[in-house]
Amino acid sequence: MMGVSAMSSTTAIIIPARLSSQRFPRKLLYPIAGKPLILWTAENVTHAVPEYPTYFAVEDQELVELLEGAGFNAILTGQHASGTDRIAEANKTVGADVVINIQADEPLTGARHVSKLAELMTPETSMGTLAHSIIDRATFENPNRVKVVCGRDGEALYFSRAPIPWPRDGGSESMPPMAALHLGMYAYTKPFLEAFGQLPMGELEQVEKLEQLRALENGFKIRVGLTEDPGFGVDTPEDAARLEAMLAG
Repeated sequence: MMGVSAMSSTTAIIIPARLSSQRFPRKLLYPIAGKPLILWTAENVTHAVPEYPTYFAVEDQELVELLEGAGFNAILTGQHASGTDRIAEANKTVGADVVINIQADEPLTGARHVSKLAELMTPETSMGTLAHSIIDRATFENPNRVKVVCGRDGEALYFSRAPIPWPRDGGSESMPPMAALHLGMYAYTKPFLEAFGQLPMGELEQVEKLEQLRALENGFKIRVGLTEDPGFGVDTPEDAARLEAMLAG
């Protein structure tokens, strides 16, 4: 483990990572223009927001060796049900007061995403996340793209893989203007992470396979910030090919 020490009154980025992806096994090691995907993410984040220390919370020794060999901080954790659980364990070592969670398979996450997440964390906020307005029907109906609906106060009411809110009268021909795509980036306070790590998986979480539902089921509020930049996540080999083309262009 490289350069990890206890901190106080700080914000840190902790990126959860594992190799056992079901849809795209070992995708974090998939070569993009000759470099493993996870290293594109590591280099982009540390370049975009150098003011925040960045750590990877990983379950695989192979990833630890790759990251440390490239000069990045890696913390080996146990096996966990979600990335947030993994971050909760890692932050026992890092000790940050606010943790920003960026996904290891989203190498185009930029400074605007991180800044927006940091802005969400007021003294009254224990968890924040980002969303982007949905502009096409295919995304709205894609179960691999998570949707979120919010109240007037900007706090999440529910997250789902289903197309929500569903327009009863418009059916498949219309899409509600408030439909929002959830971006899998979060910010949390240290006390929230400590509490979350002690909670059992929720029933809704198990059905939808969405860890943020555990927070909602247990009464935590999640503040949602809207961004115009949807980022880019790699979920399939086809996504990896598109990313390589984007980087080459």
